Amino acid sequence: MAKFVFGMNVSLDGYVDHESFGPSPRLFRHFVEEAQRQAGSVYGRRVYELMRYWEDEHPEWGEAERDFALAWRRQPKWVVSNTLESVGPSATLVRGELERTLRAVKAEREGEIEVAGPELARSLTELGLIDEYRIYLHPVVLGAGKPFFAGPRPPLRLVDHDVVDENVLRLTYVPA
Repeated sequence: MAKFVFGMNVSLDGYVDHESFGPSPRLFRHFVEEAQRQAGSVYGRRVYELMRYWEDEHPEWGEAERDFALAWRRQPKWVVSNTLESVGPSATLVRGELERTLRAVKAEREGEIEVAGPELARSLTELGLIDEYRIYLHPVVLGAGKPFFAGPRPPLRLVDHDVVDENVLRLTYVPA
């Protein structure tokens, strides 16, 4: 059975914002290695539209970006949206019956499946589908924005922590 993992870069005050801070080269390499191991990804519409950037080649990319794009492209993706009409290669559009569809994905797969986007994670948390939360804590204070937890905070238990690069601590939690 697969494990659904929700993880994102987070400010000290609990917000996610890919434009305000991003990964260092070392942290990006960590994310490349995670993408290479993942059994797939589940996206909400907004994050999926951001991630589609990796579908196209960009001449300015270095080795790490090319490696990430290759790993991302090969993964199966499930995109939860009631507004999109179509999705790109290796992606499946999920409309309605969210719980049934994603429980089947978990049952049919092995390995980690990334859950991306706070709103989607809120829905999956309410359904009891998130198995692990990974907070990549950055020494940045944003003061406002989209919170990592888009709804009520679930009761969690810390199971691991490590320093991923000189400024980022990864905190791993499971539902309590």
